[in-house]
Amino acid sequence: MSNKINKRIGELRRFMEEKGLHAFIIPSTDSHLSEYPASHWASREWISGFTGSAGTIVVTREKSGLWTDSRYFLQATSELGGTEIELFKEGLPQTPSIEEWLTTQLGEGENVGIDGNVYAAKEAFSLIHKLNIKNLHVISDYDPFNAIWQDRPEIPKNPIFVLPEKYTGESASSKIARICDSVEKQGAKSLLVASLDTIAWIFNIRGNDVKCNPVAVSYAYVSRKETVLFIDSQKLTKEIVDYLKSEGVVIAEYGKVFDYVSKIDTAVCLDGNKVTFRLYNTIPSGNRIIDIPSPADLMKSIKNEVEIQGFSNAMQRDGVALVKFLMWLEKAVAEGNVTEIDIPKKLVEYRSQQQNFVGESFDTISGYGPNGAIVHYHVSPESSLAVKAEGFLLVDSGAQYFDGTTDITRTVAVGPLTDQMKKDYTMVLKGHINIATAIYPQGTRGSQIDILARKALWDNGLNYLHGTGHGIGHFLNVHEGPQNIRMNENPTTLQIGMVTSNEPGLYRAGKYGIRIENLIVTQHETTTEFGDFYSFKTLTLCPIDTTPIVKEMLTDKEITWFNEYHKFVYDRLASLLNEEEKQWLKEKTNEI
Repeated sequence: MSNKINKRIGELRRFMEEKGLHAFIIPSTDSHLSEYPASHWASREWISGFTGSAGTIVVTREKSGLWTDSRYFLQATSELGGTEIELFKEGLPQTPSIEEWLTTQLGEGENVGIDGNVYAAKEAFSLIHKLNIKNLHVISDYDPFNAIWQDRPEIPKNPIFVLPEKYTGESASSKIARICDSVEKQGAKSLLVASLDTIAWIFNIRGNDVKCNPVAVSYAYVSRKETVLFIDSQKLTKEIVDYLKSEGVVIAEYGKVFDYVSKIDTAVCLDGNKVTFRLYNTIPSGNRIIDIPSPADLMKSIKNEVEIQGFSNAMQRDGVALVKFLMWLEKAVAEGNVTEIDIPKKLVEYRSQQQNFVGESFDTISGYGPNGAIVHYHVSPESSLAVKAEGFLLVDSGAQYFDGTTDITRTVAVGPLTDQMKKDYTMVLKGHINIATAIYPQGTRGSQIDILARKALWDNGLNYLHGTGHGIGHFLNVHEGPQNIRMNENPTTLQIGMVTSNEPGLYRAGKYGIRIENLIVTQHETTTEFGDFYSFKTLTLCPIDTTPIVKEMLTDKEITWFNEYHKFVYDRLASLLNEEEKQWLKEKTNEI
């Protein structure tokens, strides 16, 4: 594989020489700036062999590098092995930015290429500014992969379907009206949208153009005068067309978006982080552009009562599947008959038996021992380990149901543990409980409560470098903004109805990883003379392994929460289980 990667880089360099380019930057995104692109846009993976969801490749005529974050340090080291690509670990003080590195590699007046069709507008403007200072020029006209990727997949044309209001809780026409109200308050007359999950949410449509993400390749323009969905007509049936027209939506071909946008003559609202450089520059130069976080994204993140009930129902069915899975796992490990690669298949088997199941919400992470320390580990036949009856197994998985999306991580003791393992596990559990029990004033940002998840770890000189929580879509993308819980500052406040993950962890390279993840929804807690206060309600229904817990490390409050959570799990799941399963769950949820 490494020889193939080096050959592909050589082909890119020949293309660069033909076009007078001295470097080329390849992000992970597509024309919609998706975290997980359809295979047509998987150019960064094709050129590098790196399969993580986040990372940027830079190729000069002599060198190449991958910039990625801490979730992928171990994975990237493994996958880049044997290639010429150097790993640059983002977030570390000694790591240069892409712009800093380029200024050391290139001479004045040389050209840096990007594909304006897949580069976020704000990132492109920032890149141009930083490189122009050093007299380097950015050229955004070329997609080299059309020339060098001989068997490049086509842009998907899979059919879409309507998600009924019994699941969405609101019609598309109502959402469009709310969006128009919001953008008009910002001084705009329309909203331009490229994000696939936002478009799916606005129009109450779903698709399968992207693995694990029920979205369809499309663009949207929303205004009172005219709302247009730009989508390949091959995706549509007469019923879909009639439905969209009944909601006041005009349908146009996917490729017509640039011609349409070039004729916009009113103030337009967009998010420069979620619209490509090319699309942004297509807007007439005299037009007023209001570049702000998309009002539609915020609306999508605040779930209505129907969506929250859907999450609750989906979690209950998911919990039944997880009980069946954990029972199987316990027996299989004891028999010495399970490997990492067996686990995703077994999870799908049990989840597919549940009503409204559509598919996985992401590729299952099943990491035993040292592989559990790879935060976004992807098991393959070559990497799969046998799960022995000792140590930790980390399983991070999720499902798509018509009424909700699930994402859960459990770290399971599959055999004897060291005292250090137990202490580490208990510190992570303390962080999880501290988030779950947090009470905070209205207007609180995720960065302000992130310390609650890390305090026990920091007190012992330990840390994890990924975020503590991300937003979750409703039968949409498992990673959703705009809110999150992490050390990095984010101006979005936590609001009632937002569904977020709670997933602190700890990873000891070459040994084991620990993560405990539930989904939580923000709710109103109380009103005092100091204003409104919010809290979280845990939605996920699955026992948390008690074997590794050092009870003496937990406070009385933490023990109370833990026991009440396990009672909640048992009460919600017991009636849906057979007697053997019910007894197993009863034992796993006994008070500590």
